[in-house]
Amino acid sequence: MATKVQLAQRPEADDLLGRSPLAVLVGMLLDQQVPMEWAFSGPYTIAQRLGSDDLDAHEIAARDPERFAALLSEKPAVHRYPGSMAKRIQQLCQFLVENYDGNAEKIWLDADSGKDLFKRLHALPGFGKQKAQIFLALLGKQYGVRPEGWREAAGAYGEEGSHRSVADITGPESLAKVRAFKAEQKGTKSSK
Repeated sequence: MATKVQLAQRPEADDLLGRSPLAVLVGMLLDQQVPMEWAFSGPYTIAQRLGSDDLDAHEIAARDPERFAALLSEKPAVHRYPGSMAKRIQQLCQFLVENYDGNAEKIWLDADSGKDLFKRLHALPGFGKQKAQIFLALLGKQYGVRPEGWREAAGAYGEEGSHRSVADITGPESLAKVRAFKAEQKGTKSSK
């Protein structure tokens, strides 16, 4: 899978995201109520604390929930809500073990279409419609995962040249554009 990404804006964290399907999936799960870079640095921090250079769904799913939550809570915490996110990560990993032999990449490797891939992503614990569409756009735009109809299935996030989400971040300049778009969206919502 080795892909060059700049989602975390930290070379060592981005390296992991570029080569580990599970890491990028966990980063997407963490991407809520914290800055995007913090969320996508999370998988690297977790791997480091587990004493590994990658994440393993079997290992995470089998961990004691309290100990795993404590691991995410160590300073600096992996997320603003480390306890609840630890639970979500373990639920995601358990789902992967039960449905994809623990291999996150299997979610998209044999997807028949963009619609099928969206359905698979939306079935993941913690992945609502928007998160599934954003992740589908991220896979298509930056990881070369482009089953037929992927842009349509990703909705507006799949649009070429847009700066709506993490799917569009390729460096500091595009990160600033995505932040500006999100700020504009918040301003539009609050004025309604």
